[in-house]
Formats: sequence, C-alpha cells, structure tokens
Amino acid sequence: MSRNKPASSTVPAAYTIDAGGNCLQAVQRPSPNYDRRPDGTGISLLVIHNISLPAGQFGGSAIADLFLNQLDFAAHPDFISLQGVRVSTHFLIRRDGQLLQFVPAGLRAWHAGVSSFQGRSACNDFSVGIELEGTDQQAFEKAQYQALYRLTLALIQRYPIQHIVGHQDIAPGRKTDPGPHFDWKQYKKLLTQAAQQASMLVPTHALPSFPFML
Repeated sequence: MSRNKPASSTVPAAYTIDAGGNCLQAVQRPSPNYDRRPDGTGISLLVIHNISLPAGQFGGSAIADLFLNQLDFAAHPDFISLQGVRVSTHFLIRRDGQLLQFVPAGLRAWHAGVSSFQGRSACNDFSVGIELEGTDQQAFEKAQYQALYRLTLALIQRYPIQHIVGHQDIAPGRKTDPGPHFDWKQYKKLLTQAAQQASMLVPTHALPSFPFML
C-alpha cells in the first residue's frame, strides 16, 4: 500500500496537443531519452503503463528523475537495478491528476522496450506512452481517469491512433501493467462520453479499439 495519500487537485476541463506534439496543459519536463520516429511512420497506438518509485510509494521526484537521468541510485535499494537504464515516456499522470510531459508526442519516447503489436515489433516507433503513477496492487484515482480520458481525446484528435492497449498487451510475460486494477470499462465509458460532447469531433465509431471487447 502507498504511504502517501494523494492531494486533491482540479484536472483541466480539456487538453490541447499542439502541432509539435506538446500538451499545452502539461508541466513540461524535457527528457534527453528520445529520438526521431522512422521516416514515414505514423502514430497509431496508445500504450498505458503504471509506475511507482520506490515500488508502491507515491509522490516525490524519483519517477521524473528516472526519465531525466537524474535519479540518485543510492537513495533507495529499489533504484540500484536502474543504474544505466535510459527510459522515458511521453506523459505521466500523478495520483492527483497532475500531467507531466517528458517527450513531444511526435518524437519517439523509450517506454515500450521489447514489444510487438499485431505482428509489428518495436512499438516505440508508432506509439505514444502514458504512465500512470500507480501499481498492479491497487486502484487508480478518479483524478487520474479524468486526466487520462481528456488527454486521450486530445491525442486522438491530433493523431490517427487506432488502438489503445496496456503495456501487458504488447510485452506479455515481461510486463503486467497497467494491471488488474486498471478499469478499462470506466476509461472507455469516459472517453466515449467525452467524444460525444466534443461536437462529435471524434465520432464514437472512430474511437480506437481497446485490448478486448468492453
């Protein structure tokens, strides 16, 4: 269980992704861990993750420090195995719904690792990664779902995303996140409702598919 109770927060009513792939409502924390996508590769996949550092503890700067290559490996035993690791994500949603961005969505963040989806390997090439501060062992916060569906709506308005999956779906046997407590049905319901309310800019029949029938 987490030792830290999330603070209350107000999630913006809507998010906007600009032409450069930056979310105007996010706190920008530029990571050096990125590169360009292969020429001609579009963004068609959204991958949901979870992360906590140290494991099961929330708050603090460790997650951001990892993505910024600034983690103090001597600060906790959990960090020792991360020495030399160079990873990042496009977005991180904190327990209180705060949104941080580390890599512009148009560039390739290093979030998926060894992965494949529908016969295509190297999912980093064609995906956007969203980390939720959390674990496989407990539920996510309401504020996180609010931020997630609003960010998702902004992303699918900007990019031709066709599928939304968990890290577990593209790296089975290696990864288990976002885990059994992630409420896919609630996420899809919120996203569908938001699309209907957004002047049908994203018709519900054009919403990305999810990892299983919901």
